[in-house]
Amino acid sequence: MAAAGNDGGHRGWISEKKEKVIIDTDPGIDDSVAIMMAFQLAPGVQILGLTTIFGNCTTQRATRNALILCERAGRPDVPVAEGSAQPLNGRKPRVADFVHGSDGLGNTSLPDPTTSKVEQSAADFLVDKVSESPGEVSVLALGPLTNVALAMKRDPSFARKVKRIVVLGGAFFVAGNATPSAEANIHSDPEAADMVFTSGADIYVVGLNITTQVYFTDKDLLELRNSNGKHAQFLCDICKFYRDWHVNSYGTNVLFLHDPVSFAALVHPEYFTFKKGVVRVETQGICAGHTSMDMGLKKWNSDNPWTGYSPVSVAWTVDVPKVLAFVKELLLTPQ
Repeated sequence: MAAAGNDGGHRGWISEKKEKVIIDTDPGIDDSVAIMMAFQLAPGVQILGLTTIFGNCTTQRATRNALILCERAGRPDVPVAEGSAQPLNGRKPRVADFVHGSDGLGNTSLPDPTTSKVEQSAADFLVDKVSESPGEVSVLALGPLTNVALAMKRDPSFARKVKRIVVLGGAFFVAGNATPSAEANIHSDPEAADMVFTSGADIYVVGLNITTQVYFTDKDLLELRNSNGKHAQFLCDICKFYRDWHVNSYGTNVLFLHDPVSFAALVHPEYFTFKKGVVRVETQGICAGHTSMDMGLKKWNSDNPWTGYSPVSVAWTVDVPKVLAFVKELLLTPQ
């Protein structure tokens, strides 16, 4: 399918029939907002399961949080499969507890879930679900791409069978947020990201150039807290830590909606425009995790590391009012 958002009349990928989605996630505060939005959108979105990964917290903590979110959404039946505890190269994972709290949910000290993870690993779960319904299952990848890369290693046909992969990641022609050069998800496992971006799968990437344009102000958070939204109080409680980190780090009273924006790109691609190009990821040195895109502006005289790979669709513009309205519509929905 051609990149969406260019014809102005596209109704979104999910409008025609129920979309089967696996959410690969490291919840995480903004992950939690996106996940609760996805549950609110059911039955338009059929969540086949959550697979967990390190990033905003450890993988083990991410699994606990994913189970909590499923229970809070009234969907304890949704399977949660635990993913890799470390990047592909085996190094110690980067954990952003300074952004999301030691529990990943704003230090809110929620009780342990009553349900348990499935025995299957995240990579095996991804392979099996995509193989059961080839061409019908999309993956919303909200954390480092380790699990997706492992699925591709275990099943070389995974990239052809998955419907699409919508990735939150990268910093395209803007500064990073893990280092000046790299966005956090890509920086956490650059080898996995480079493998996924060059796999030939139908990939849509939503980077910091887009997600930092969409944010909640204190006024928006107050509107959410004063609403009858089904999960409004819970989300406001966990967002306090996240909001305070933004104030300390960026000096502004806003919080970026990275993961909710990426979910919006899955559901409403017509709110975005995309540019196609081959994306490679730097895996070493001070620029590890940097996403570099060949936009096709020049005919190269010889082959280079971008040559021969399929292009991916990189989000280029976003209709901020429409995305914010979509986020609020789901979060403010009464119980």
